[in-house]
Amino acid sequence: MFAGATLRERVVWNDSLAFCKRQYKLGEKKPDLSELQKQFITSAKKTEDREWLSEVSVVPLQESLNDLNQGDQNFFKVRTLYATSLGQRKGKPVKPPKFKTRKSRANC
Repeated sequence: MFAGATLRERVVWNDSLAFCKRQYKLGEKKPDLSELQKQFITSAKKTEDREWLSEVSVVPLQESLNDLNQGDQNFFKVRTLYATSLGQRKGKPVKPPKFKTRKSRANC
């Protein structure tokens, strides 16, 4: 059960990240979190390719999108800070969210 949930979270994360990257390259605004959840969880469950997403609770899938959204916010906040020279951020530089693989660590 755990491996299946992790697979589903990874698929939702990667689908959403690919969409957000496409939107960014096209210069379009990224949809808000609720729109991402509708598109990549609710609507995806109704398609033949992703109907297996409904076999687990929706909570881990939503948390996966929450984490992706937070990663995006952290990355762009740091970029804005450096671009406007408002100050230095303490700690390691924040990198943009990456696609998850089977070999990705679970708690990255």
